[in-house]
Amino acid sequence: MTQKIMLVAGEASGDQHAANLFLELKNHIPDISGFGMGGKKMAKAGIDVRFDSSNIAVIGVIEVLKHYREIKTALKLMQQLLVSEKPDLLVCVDYKEFNYKLAAFAKQQGIKVLFYVSPQVWAWRPGRVIKYGKVIDMMAVIFPFETAYYEAENIPVAYVGHPSVDKVHPQFSVEEAKRHFNLDCNHPIVGLLPGSRRNEIMRLLPEMIKAAEIIQKTVPDIQFILPQADSVDDELLQSILQTAAVKLQIVKHQPYDVIQCCDAVMTSSGTVTIEIALLTVPMVITYKLSPITYWLGKLLVKTPFIGLPNIVAGRKIVQEFIQHAAQAENLALEINRILTNTDYADEMRKNLKEVKTALGSGGGSKKMAELAAKMLKNELPLEKPL
Repeated sequence: MTQKIMLVAGEASGDQHAANLFLELKNHIPDISGFGMGGKKMAKAGIDVRFDSSNIAVIGVIEVLKHYREIKTALKLMQQLLVSEKPDLLVCVDYKEFNYKLAAFAKQQGIKVLFYVSPQVWAWRPGRVIKYGKVIDMMAVIFPFETAYYEAENIPVAYVGHPSVDKVHPQFSVEEAKRHFNLDCNHPIVGLLPGSRRNEIMRLLPEMIKAAEIIQKTVPDIQFILPQADSVDDELLQSILQTAAVKLQIVKHQPYDVIQCCDAVMTSSGTVTIEIALLTVPMVITYKLSPITYWLGKLLVKTPFIGLPNIVAGRKIVQEFIQHAAQAENLALEINRILTNTDYADEMRKNLKEVKTALGSGGGSKKMAELAAKMLKNELPLEKPL
């Protein structure tokens, strides 16, 4: 009898992780079928996507409330599918609160749950370890230091490595990429990475453009380039860029080739900062949330950093400008420092190489597939004391 796996992802990165996992899983169980919630990458991998999650890829209290009806509809549909389809395994990929509720429902139905990408218990609400432990059969974590939190509570956990290590591979050499994008090797190149969600771009890109305009005044021959995320509409970018006083080249589908060309990058917080770190490109991290979400975060978050490279390093190795500090002047000042202070830029590259080493040699999707295959074949001791 053909086995079925349900995969649920709510954001662009999760869509990619789920797609990679499913493709690897087919090497272990060729006739496995997959369905669930996600985006274009999952569909391309052969997963039957029953709900397109691109419209509910939001972060923050206000943003979630604005999309509450769509999110509730998606959750109800996924719960109905768990009952009607009875998958042999549910794989929840990131999208924490949504997938927590879905995992709890799946456990009630007697369906095994594999959770991929732990909530950031090391940053806030460590008590969630026990909460999640009650609704899952296995937690797959992507940072090596995360396992200790689950082991302390006797919750099954596996370190599979960060998926970006396998994903971040440019197609060209740096020189080839610069020629491909018609970039001048004799003048600085700065990348703008405002995120993959609509609300991120609306908040961050205008400040990044203002910063680019400031930088251009002191470095007239500077070049700006933006790798457009697959989840971002052309219309959204153009609505913001139409009044820009800088020339900005937009490139689709080749983010890593674009990033490696850059001498410095202005980036939103999130997984992309790990990808930039893996390419050892100096960066400045910025982020803005709605005032209410930011205020709640200040009360709950215990880590001194928001940027993943800083968290992995255990110290500040790249500058972060968050909320009120997320202003064009600050971004421009830091980019200028990277471009003009060779020692400063070299030290940042050295520290980013250390982060790259800490993230391991890769194989995350293969390890995830092996984990899922063992769960499907009942080869893991899934009982846990709570």
